[in-house]
Amino acid sequence: ALLFYYNEVLGRSFRGIRTPKISRNLPIVLSKQEVKLMIKNAGSKKSKLMLKMLYASGLRVSELVNMKVNQLELDNKTAWVRSGKGAKDRLVILSENLVKDLRIYLENHSSEYLFPGRQGALSTRNIQQIVSLSAMKSGIRKQVTPHTFRHSFATHLLENGTDIRLIQELLGHADLSTTQIYTHVSDAAKRLVKSPLDMI
Repeated sequence: ALLFYYNEVLGRSFRGIRTPKISRNLPIVLSKQEVKLMIKNAGSKKSKLMLKMLYASGLRVSELVNMKVNQLELDNKTAWVRSGKGAKDRLVILSENLVKDLRIYLENHSSEYLFPGRQGALSTRNIQQIVSLSAMKSGIRKQVTPHTFRHSFATHLLENGTDIRLIQELLGHADLSTTQIYTHVSDAAKRLVKSPLDMI
């Protein structure tokens, strides 16, 4: 930050001083089987629904806790994230399976929030606890957070051949380079594939 101030603001250059390189670690991603297992071991129907929603839509945890019933468009299998990060509304997808579960869940639902807490919206900490407990019950040793479901959503879409620019829109990334990290995750998965020559 100090070097930036001298170089860009004051116009003075400091030679011989190297700025540290920012390392971008690859995000932790769950396999499809691990996602299925975590949803199964999430506990209550409400907890299972929350994990399904994180994975089906690629939501940030803050977007999940602030999601209101009137943001859902169940007939279209979509939902709106209102004033998300960067104060821009975006459309997210819902799965057919999730829509069926949501219709049943909403039959006796009175709160404006999709997943209400005792006073208004649930806290993000509540979701983190549900995710941690489910990972532990599932025997998953990776460091799993609610954001891991978002990473898994993007990676699995990419592996299924979804255009990266469409994934960028669904995630609400302003810059494509932020989304491109998932291509590296996908490459890592490709390296684990056994060549057919080794199978004969």
